[in-house]
Amino acid sequence: MFERKLQATILELLDEFRIVYLTGPRQSGKTTLSRAIANDRNMGYITLDDQATLASVENDPHGFIRSLGSRRVVIDEFQYAPTLIPAIKEASDQLEPSEKGKFLLTGSTDIFRSARTQEALPGHMARLELLPLSINEIDGQSLNWLDYMMTGDFFSASGAHPTREDIAQLVLRGGYPEVQGKSTRARQIWYRSYMEGRLYKDFESLYAARGDYHSRLQALAPYLAGLSGNLVKYANIANDLELDDRLSKTYIEILELMFIIRRVPAYIKNRAKRLATQMPKLHYVDTGLACHLLGLRNEEQVLSSQYYGGLLESLVHTEICKHSAWSQEEVGIFHFRDKRKREVDLVLERSNSKIIGIEVKASASVSPRDFKGLATLAEFAGKAFERGILLYNGREILPFQQGSMAFFAIPFGVLLGAQPRN
Repeated sequence: MFERKLQATILELLDEFRIVYLTGPRQSGKTTLSRAIANDRNMGYITLDDQATLASVENDPHGFIRSLGSRRVVIDEFQYAPTLIPAIKEASDQLEPSEKGKFLLTGSTDIFRSARTQEALPGHMARLELLPLSINEIDGQSLNWLDYMMTGDFFSASGAHPTREDIAQLVLRGGYPEVQGKSTRARQIWYRSYMEGRLYKDFESLYAARGDYHSRLQALAPYLAGLSGNLVKYANIANDLELDDRLSKTYIEILELMFIIRRVPAYIKNRAKRLATQMPKLHYVDTGLACHLLGLRNEEQVLSSQYYGGLLESLVHTEICKHSAWSQEEVGIFHFRDKRKREVDLVLERSNSKIIGIEVKASASVSPRDFKGLATLAEFAGKAFERGILLYNGREILPFQQGSMAFFAIPFGVLLGAQPRN
């Protein structure tokens, strides 16, 4: 079993909130983690994947919750029974102020994302995301990428020296716990089962599908995998797949609720709104699944693919999202692109509105012109710009000062296993 960095945060929030909702994609490890926490905290464990239990809940939600009495419980697969929300609110309202950690809920769809469900439990609930395993969780490393980038003390650590093939392997393997260590053939069978047995089934439960939605999804899922790391242009997607504009956007929204994809908003300042694009950027949450859908089966295919740059960017974006769940500092995550198509892959906005730009480069060399997008972002953001980081596959941490702007080239290897310098 992999050690999950989020476990300590969940335990901390159970001491602070009456309800903790742990959400994330199917097979990301929520059940394993919630069972471990239930054992650690002596909580009851209920799964709504059990049809008899689900039938009891749907028959009398309030009676079911009242039957739990004073027990603290984990309710797994909570998305199957949103009718439980009023009953849980009632139970939460009746708790003494000192009573915390009554419910740990888990769900594979983000049902608390809507305004209606958020308002149902104001102040009662903390929400956390458990995405598939991070690279550091798989390899047993402790560095939090986000905290490292926030400190600016880049020269305090050194790291490994991965080859291009090593980086491609990270893209290829993704983070789902079940595929780690599997052969190529077994991995593809697992992904195929995941898509057919779970994704399509869950999609149907979230959307009152009309017509042949299954074949539409079969076309849309690999198409979006090919867009990973690129701007979302709904009209283009609809035209290419011969879908209605509104339908394509609805499908994308549902896939996002299921944590298959993620749309990243653009970084925009009001005073310079006309200078930057407002379109979101799309990333697949797991690059291993994206590779499967694109037919990429080995490192050579990944490296020679037209999709490699976008997939590598998606890998970094998702790792930042994973690390943000247990980092010391919370940040907003954006992308930047101006009207002249100069762009920065990731923009991290701190609580004080300062920003850090991150550009992802697949090669092992770096030159001043590689910072053109970061320099544009610095000019666009003005005093809000703190520093720019170029991640590349070289060996040295290199400063690239340009006037008052601080840029750094940082090897991927530092993030894959940083060690203190002697």
